[in-house]
Amino acid sequence: MGGPRNAKRVIVVGAGPVGCTAAAVLARRGVATTILEAQTTLRRERRASTFHPATLDLLDSLGVTPELLKLGLVAPSFAYRDRRSGPVATFHLEWISEFTNHPYRLQCEQFKLCETLIDRFEADPLTDTRFGCRVTAASDHGDHAVVELADGTTLRADFLIAADGAGSAVRKSLALAFDGMTYEDRYLVVSTTHDFGEDFDDLCYVNYISDPAEWLVLLRTLSSWRALFPVAEGESDSEALSEESVQRRLRGVTGRGGRYEVVHRTVYRVHQRVAGSFRRGRVILAGDAAHINNPLGGMGMNGGIHDAVGLGEAIAGVCSGELGDESITRMAEHRRRMAIDYVGRHTHRNAVSLTAPDGALRQAALEQMAATAAEPAAARDYILQASMIKALWSLEEALDEMRPARAAARSSRSPGTESLID
Repeated sequence: MGGPRNAKRVIVVGAGPVGCTAAAVLARRGVATTILEAQTTLRRERRASTFHPATLDLLDSLGVTPELLKLGLVAPSFAYRDRRSGPVATFHLEWISEFTNHPYRLQCEQFKLCETLIDRFEADPLTDTRFGCRVTAASDHGDHAVVELADGTTLRADFLIAADGAGSAVRKSLALAFDGMTYEDRYLVVSTTHDFGEDFDDLCYVNYISDPAEWLVLLRTLSSWRALFPVAEGESDSEALSEESVQRRLRGVTGRGGRYEVVHRTVYRVHQRVAGSFRRGRVILAGDAAHINNPLGGMGMNGGIHDAVGLGEAIAGVCSGELGDESITRMAEHRRRMAIDYVGRHTHRNAVSLTAPDGALRQAALEQMAATAAEPAAARDYILQASMIKALWSLEEALDEMRPARAAARSSRSPGTESLID
């Protein structure tokens, strides 16, 4: 995977999808990278499971997408539904096929991307993955960065990428603000082997379902269906997670009795927060360490992967001497703007339109979706937004500004066919 080696070294904290993608970008540029993961083994978490077309295009440039396609489920459309009356608006991603090589969502658990990349890292002398290495703090020293591990040892690198999640020890140790809001809502996520496709006509693999009593999201992965429900005010986490609660909610979806096999369940709180800065000297934040958002719309992990590509490219360019240090600052500022103006705004709008207690507001949102889906130009524009293609265009512009030669090379290619990492 690695290109010609240079003398610089980068430490990546966290072996999740963001950290692994950043390491892959650096290795491709010939930068030696050490990944430090607190867990002793890779977590097989059932967290993010949607890869948008824009993200698949980015990962394809790293040679990863063909393998992911074997491990996931292609979702060619997504739908908004009324729980009582059925489909309201269906959006087909083939409508944007001229803008992407992957006109579909891929339903694939995030750990499969990590496993695929880590398997490659084992054969790459440029990338050293260390499990059981919990980072407790980091510091900037002007011309290098230092991380402190739980066992008291320290490691030094030319740059450090913090991809250690929403509770980032790196961000906290640097006293960087993480302002925003915590929603009152809590979400219960249940994975079941039951096939909801047997219960509904025209059910897509991704469905946002409005209802005045209990809205929900149904999405399909290769091995199970996942249902996301709101947790009622006054209902404790343990009550929501109980077998009685889970079975009652699943029976409410299907309208059928019986017992449903449940393979995973969890409750989590929802936040919209962005770090005050994505850069402190030689330390750069990415993914959930830098920004977290409402999961409705599936932009959290995807936005983090976009961070990893943009920031990884900037750091690699500085390490090679091709770019000046200010390139990292500009990319960090760009990624922060995108976290606020694109990911944050879009996911918050999704939350408001689907979960609003005001029935008239929800109904108006559904009617707007139906009108959008019925008008080809409006539908295409909405899909370009929801699939993060517009976010990718913004990232491409930022990369082009760093490397004018890259922009000149891309201008000669057809839309949707260019290599996004040159």
